[in-house]
Amino acid sequence: MCWRSRMASRGTGLLAWLVPLALGMGLVGLLAFLWSMKSGQLEDLDGAAERVLHRGSDAPLPAPERHRKTEVEEIRERKWE
Repeated sequence: MCWRSRMASRGTGLLAWLVPLALGMGLVGLLAFLWSMKSGQLEDLDGAAERVLHRGSDAPLPAPERHRKTEVEEIRERKWE
């Protein structure tokens, strides 16, 4: 048996596993999509975006708390004084 026939038989065996696996994964994806359509997951895609834009409160974000200086920050300040 030459090396080409051995490689061809390995490739065929590999395809025998990969093709059903790919078909199964496609079927799972299709079922997940159909479930999301049936359960209303894709009903209001623009609603969240509109709610963000039309929110009533337009206050600035709170200021971050001042943290204690680290040793490195203190050394840098002393260096520049």
